[in-house]
Amino acid sequence: MRRTSTQRRGSDGTGEERVLEGLGVAPGIAIGPAYTREGGQLTVTEYQVPRARIGAEQERLRGALAKAGRQLEKLAAKATALHGAAAEELGFLLEAHQQMLKSRRLVDGVLRRIADEQRNAESAVAAEIAAIEQGFQQIADPYLRSRAQEVRDVGRRILRNLSDAAFGGFGQLSPGTVVLAEEVTPADTALMDPALVAGFASVLGGAEGHTAIMARSLGLPAVLGVAGLLTGMKPGDLVIVDGDSGRVVVNPAPATLARYRKARAAQVRARRDLGRLASVAATTQDGQRVQLLANIELPRDVAPALAAGAEGIGLLRTEFLFMNRGDLPSEDEQAAMLCEVVNAMQGRPVTVRTLDVGGEKLASALGHLHPAGTNPALGLRAIRLSLREPQLLETQLAAILRAAALGPLRVLLPMISAPAEVAEVRRALQRVYRRLKRRKVALPETLPPLGCMIEVPGAALAADALSQIADFFAIGTNDLTMYTLAIDRGEEQVAHLYNPLHPAVLRLIQFTTEAALRARIPISVCGEMAGDPRFTPLFLGLGLRELSMGAQALPRVKRRVLGLRAGETLALADQVMRQTDGAAIEALLREA
Repeated sequence: MRRTSTQRRGSDGTGEERVLEGLGVAPGIAIGPAYTREGGQLTVTEYQVPRARIGAEQERLRGALAKAGRQLEKLAAKATALHGAAAEELGFLLEAHQQMLKSRRLVDGVLRRIADEQRNAESAVAAEIAAIEQGFQQIADPYLRSRAQEVRDVGRRILRNLSDAAFGGFGQLSPGTVVLAEEVTPADTALMDPALVAGFASVLGGAEGHTAIMARSLGLPAVLGVAGLLTGMKPGDLVIVDGDSGRVVVNPAPATLARYRKARAAQVRARRDLGRLASVAATTQDGQRVQLLANIELPRDVAPALAAGAEGIGLLRTEFLFMNRGDLPSEDEQAAMLCEVVNAMQGRPVTVRTLDVGGEKLASALGHLHPAGTNPALGLRAIRLSLREPQLLETQLAAILRAAALGPLRVLLPMISAPAEVAEVRRALQRVYRRLKRRKVALPETLPPLGCMIEVPGAALAADALSQIADFFAIGTNDLTMYTLAIDRGEEQVAHLYNPLHPAVLRLIQFTTEAALRARIPISVCGEMAGDPRFTPLFLGLGLRELSMGAQALPRVKRRVLGLRAGETLALADQVMRQTDGAAIEALLREA
């Protein structure tokens, strides 16, 4: 990250104002005295264990694992004081950590290293964690790839228990404190009391990790990836954390401090106003109704989505039922989760996406059958994997059908590239429906709608053909941009070239939308673009009336819809689609 400094005198009359650049991961402005915590990196010693001591060393590992489990249970008890999305996010996180502690891959792997390589427990844990983390780095999806941070957190906890190192807390903080650290883990974030902590910044971390998610859930402004953050920093220095721009200002000058205080007051008023929009229908000024839906992963995500005003679930991801385990979830297990979501939505529509992972993500469950290819993003994943493993697909379809008996539900297929794939899944859906009916299982009267994700250029260009066999479309702008531009936004060397406003990407969105409108089938956008209010007028102008996003983005997008006239967005879309340069398109949207 860039680091800049200015020479203006700080607001306290001592020291110079410094402006540091990082990655803004949670919006808002925090102003307060700094509490600094140095990095707690553990030094892992490696030595050979005599054969006679192997059993004792393995027992020492089991003790550290048991202690880690008890620590997570205590953390879960403390988390009950949290509310809403933060409590739910932490609940999922702790669940995942507990599963990792019981994972045969981790435990057996470490025990095997101790026995076969005669490693000490610390060294064996570090080696196994590194191997698992490397597997996560192979994952194409940047969000799932970021789960490597959880693996590191679990490994660090085990190592601390093995070495009896103390876990550093935040101490007794005064209200309004800004926490600065080498690294802030999700568990650290969960224990930050918003009544005491105004915001935080760290040297390490990224936008896709649980730390960032927790910060957004708690409403704590946060900036991660700030190079040189702790250099020359003294406890008590006045600090500004600007989570919107990704800046950290140390010892701000009086004029800077006054500007940020004014901006913070305006944000507080704006958040208060947004909160009042939850029950307001998203309707443009000229009467066009727009349906705003939420993207979720677990039943616990439903409450925050409804609180934000979601009219349904536009994307229910199912991947986490399959992650961090050595076996595949049963039909009953999958049905229980889906039924919980459908019941909680109380008649509002739910769109369930079938498994969107590749063999490399399923580890011992399926990965041994389908090893990761040289390019996982272009290999056996998503619908391709499901069709290669009919039992995997039909078990999931059976669970979906059982949940569909409880309320309106749609089935969404990821990474579709040809009509034949949709046709094959439809035949499987009919086959499973007949089988369940013979078993006298409660089912919907008719098969649920079957739709496809438009996230590869081939699907967008074949949208007319797909619209004849699919019941609805959902445009996944993240992957569509990646595949169209051949850019992995998680790859630092080319991430700056990732641009969803590239004319080629927008033309594929337009082509897909027009095909759906001609066929009179529903179409939505469920990528990150859907949750960005800058793009809302463009989507309306292209004819889209259904947007699905993270719950936290719903109020801002709704406010944008309420301020628009759909008729005027047509002219904007026409103007945008005539451009040949992404920068010009961005300028047009900024003016709008």
